[in-house]
Amino acid sequence: MEEAYRKAIRFAKSHYENFPVISFFIPKTLRKDVAIIYWFARTADDIADEGTEAEGLKLERLNELEFNLKKTLRGENLDDYFLALVNTVKTKKLSPKYFSDLLFAFKQDVIKTRYKNYGELKDYCKNSANPVGRLIMELFELNNDESNGYSDSICTALQLTNFLQDTLIDYKKGRIYYPQDEMKKFSVTEKSFELGENNPNLKQLVKFNVERIQNLFNDGKKLLPMLTGRLKSEMGWTVAGGEEILEQIRKNDYDVINFRPKLSKLKMAGILLKSKFNY
Repeated sequence: MEEAYRKAIRFAKSHYENFPVISFFIPKTLRKDVAIIYWFARTADDIADEGTEAEGLKLERLNELEFNLKKTLRGENLDDYFLALVNTVKTKKLSPKYFSDLLFAFKQDVIKTRYKNYGELKDYCKNSANPVGRLIMELFELNNDESNGYSDSICTALQLTNFLQDTLIDYKKGRIYYPQDEMKKFSVTEKSFELGENNPNLKQLVKFNVERIQNLFNDGKKLLPMLTGRLKSEMGWTVAGGEEILEQIRKNDYDVINFRPKLSKLKMAGILLKSKFNY
């Protein structure tokens, strides 16, 4: 089990994200727990999102993950990674429901490629992103309705930011995360994505989404005064990273077709310094 924790830490450090998964802000006593949660979420996400496997096979593999998790929670599984995950769940008093929510979202990602409206998209984020924030809140023993609400705003904002960032990548995988009614409102058709055409209508749609996401970050930042120490620094850094992606989109005139914003290590270091002063 301890070797599984060590592998999970190496796994987390080896993957690119818009926020630091295992940073020096995470207390050493919790790093293995954060890492094993990330291992589970990233493994499930990769099954749903990567490769060319048929939908049925992807769903089968996600169902297997869920089966192994439930089996281990009952004390019936000997897989080292799941033993480590369940050890974290039990010793840190985490809610198993949040892991099921994540798997529900990843299964949805396999079969659902369009969203009628923002309500549908927000419901997806409720399962795909918000449970991670809730689990972090539980790890740090901060678990109440107010803090969870602000955490949800941050996590939804991060998920939606990633959708803007990966507009063309997602389209090539057959997915569009812009609500269909909003595309119609701004006279944007799927042909724009197919042709790689950054027209004025698409720019207005992206701008509309950037402003909405910024409002979510603004709401989520109300969480920061409730936090102290390393968790406050970690969350401030994470929010600042998401906001930097939005700022890069603004500076590039809302062009998400020809420009994919990304945070370099140097940029993340600068964001760290900025966030410490601001938050």
